[in-house]
Amino acid sequence: MPVIIALIALAGHIALLLWGTRMVQTGIQRAFGPSLRSFLGHALSNRFKAFIAGMGVTAVLQSSTATGLMATGFAAGGLVDLVPALAVMLGANVGSTLIVQVLSFNVAAASPALILIGVLMFRRVQNPQVHDLGRVFIGIGFMLLALHQLLVVLEEYADTPGFAYVLNAIAKAPALSLLLAAILTWAAHSSVAVVLLIMSLAGQGLLDPYQAFALTLGANLGTAINPVVEGQSGADLSARRVPIGNLLTRMVGIALTFLFLDQIAAAMTALDGNGARMVANFHTAFNLIVAVVFMPVLTPFANALVKYMPRRIDESDPGNPRYLDPSAKETPIVALQAAAREVLRLVDILEDMLAGTKIAMASTDRKALSSLRKQDTVLDRLNTAIKYYLTSIDPDELSDADKQRLEEILIFSTGLEHAGDVLDQNVLPHLAKRLRRGMKFSKPAKRELDDLFDRLATNLRTAAALFMSQDERMARMLAEEKVIFRKSEREGTRAHFERLRQGDLASAESSSLHLDLLRDLKLINSHLVAATAYPVLEQQGELLQSRISARG
Repeated sequence: MPVIIALIALAGHIALLLWGTRMVQTGIQRAFGPSLRSFLGHALSNRFKAFIAGMGVTAVLQSSTATGLMATGFAAGGLVDLVPALAVMLGANVGSTLIVQVLSFNVAAASPALILIGVLMFRRVQNPQVHDLGRVFIGIGFMLLALHQLLVVLEEYADTPGFAYVLNAIAKAPALSLLLAAILTWAAHSSVAVVLLIMSLAGQGLLDPYQAFALTLGANLGTAINPVVEGQSGADLSARRVPIGNLLTRMVGIALTFLFLDQIAAAMTALDGNGARMVANFHTAFNLIVAVVFMPVLTPFANALVKYMPRRIDESDPGNPRYLDPSAKETPIVALQAAAREVLRLVDILEDMLAGTKIAMASTDRKALSSLRKQDTVLDRLNTAIKYYLTSIDPDELSDADKQRLEEILIFSTGLEHAGDVLDQNVLPHLAKRLRRGMKFSKPAKRELDDLFDRLATNLRTAAALFMSQDERMARMLAEEKVIFRKSEREGTRAHFERLRQGDLASAESSSLHLDLLRDLKLINSHLVAATAYPVLEQQGELLQSRISARG
């Protein structure tokens, strides 16, 4: 019975430790996530800056996985070279050890004060950043409280037969213990929590240095496995170069360290007899040494990854999303960026549809119309995938800025799909009717439609740029395009009636088709404006109104 009570107590305190770690991560991501991502992106110019940036961002985020997802996204999108992305991971591994260093000292007395401060900050809901930082303080307080309670339980039940049996099993099979720690870290999604648990056991003398170091190596392995297992899958292995490269560096480091673990344990015991401090120092030293060893050889290492993991894009099914990484949903800023990149594929598809439709106005190829309809099916499939991906993100993990960006992505994606539907359901049937009846557009009508198709393609590219920049001036410029299309429709209508007055019935028949196409192109343009320009202008209007109210 005492053993069962002890196990329940241990499980509860470990759960509190994991929850506190989670609160720290989510609080930081909500408060500073976009800024940290921007900082990381600007620091990826060379491997040394990238290493420092990876270490700093991870020290703040307390999640090497989140940092790795950012770096993977940059590299997979071709925004940065593979070498600095791998350097980010080496820095992230070191950064994740810093909180362990801090908590290896006896700072449990600060737990109540941190929780109190956090609750007071958390209640300041009118200031989102202070509110989110309150989560961070509460999380750190929970971590300290959990560690303190773990030590109390371990002191009380350390001599029970059950604990002795488990610890003896660890001592007899260090390699299996390493794998056990790796599995536990993967399941917990937190190497920090597992290393802190190992540190607590070692601090109480329940693990000798050799056992503790073997388990710590397992925690380092487990945190590298997680992004590989849960990352993007499919034929294109290039998107997984960064997480697999990080796993390989860890595996090499772990294998070499494990061979000399007896000597390392003896040397570190001679330097510092405190078990908790030894685990923290070993954890940091291991990641630092791996970084020092691999930093000079990152270029040939990256070349090998590129050689054996070439970029392969499955062109046979363009309706499959390429950037919607399921594992990124735990880090909203990364998930939103992935969804935004996928939406830009919709822009490319719609632009191809517009170009193909323009050609089809004068073509006699019926297969071209069928091909355009297939592109609309791809557009619908990708839009559906984006919607399901974004709506599956836990709303509690989103900051106000994240929620706004998510809404912007959904509105733009839906607007592009509506534009594609107009082409598929309105424009293409008109062109099919033209083929069936053998009609041709008059030269003035064809010239006007060509100009509007070109203008619409330009507006689509402007909408894509506006979607990324949210620039108010660009939004106003795009909104004014509605006037151009309304004017073209009016002028086309007048020309249509003029041809009727002149008795040109043959030309009038195609003129009626011309009029229908003008209306449809105006509708497509309206969808683009409504999906990008209006949300930006409304947001700016609300901001201006809030400033006026504040002054009043």
